[in-house]
Amino acid sequence: MNGPGPSFEQQLQDQAIQNTLSRIRHKILVMSGKGGVGKSTVAVNLAVGLAALGRKVGLLDVDLHGPSVPRMLGMRERFKGSEKPRPMMWSPNLSVVSIEPLLPDPDRSIIWRGPVKIGVIRQFLGELFWDDLDYLVIDSPPGTGDEPLTVAQTITGAQALVVTTPQEVALADVRKSIDFCGQVGMPILGLVENMNGMVCPHCGASIDLLKQGGGQSLAQQVGVPLLASLAFQPGVVEAGDAGRPDPGPFQSLVEEVIRRMEGPSA
Repeated sequence: MNGPGPSFEQQLQDQAIQNTLSRIRHKILVMSGKGGVGKSTVAVNLAVGLAALGRKVGLLDVDLHGPSVPRMLGMRERFKGSEKPRPMMWSPNLSVVSIEPLLPDPDRSIIWRGPVKIGVIRQFLGELFWDDLDYLVIDSPPGTGDEPLTVAQTITGAQALVVTTPQEVALADVRKSIDFCGQVGMPILGLVENMNGMVCPHCGASIDLLKQGGGQSLAQQVGVPLLASLAFQPGVVEAGDAGRPDPGPFQSLVEEVIRRMEGPSA
């Protein structure tokens, strides 16, 4: 026998979520199989870079246990509720939603099981009033758990942007992310190799921090495009810590995303 269907409240929320998604042209899930690869840095600077080029962008932080997006954007204010609350505005073209501005103490840990996390993500989509968007960039926690699975099952049309670093231990976890996308039927927009060497600020020589070329090799092995190979730049770290992101070093990634999602004439 089949179990009971969705409740009336869930049906209403489903409809509200679909209404929101129908007004968003492109959805990108930024994910990684391993923590510490710069996934949130990529998500934030991709969103800021797209907004700087005139696109209307939403940045949705579903890393509920370790939200870093508001701090990287320098957003210190608390979320103000209203009858129909909206995402917080970082710039005229960039709106942001994260759990951190909703917490009374941003340093307090969040200890939630899967159903609560799923409910919060659905509330972000169905109970906030999002403007019409060209892009929704979603920053997820590392791995293939509740948060990316909820995005895959809820946000129809989302494509995955998978972030890795060149060393084999990160690449092994990224293979799991790619397998996850295959199992849930999510198209892969491409792979981003982060921290692929560093240019010495004193002599200009290239330094192999975490090996080089691993992302390119993996992209060829699994048949997904390598969208960008980004060198480690201390200025990017400093900008994120200061809450003043500089998307300049990510310009090639931003342009490649636009080309692939909007067409070569965009």
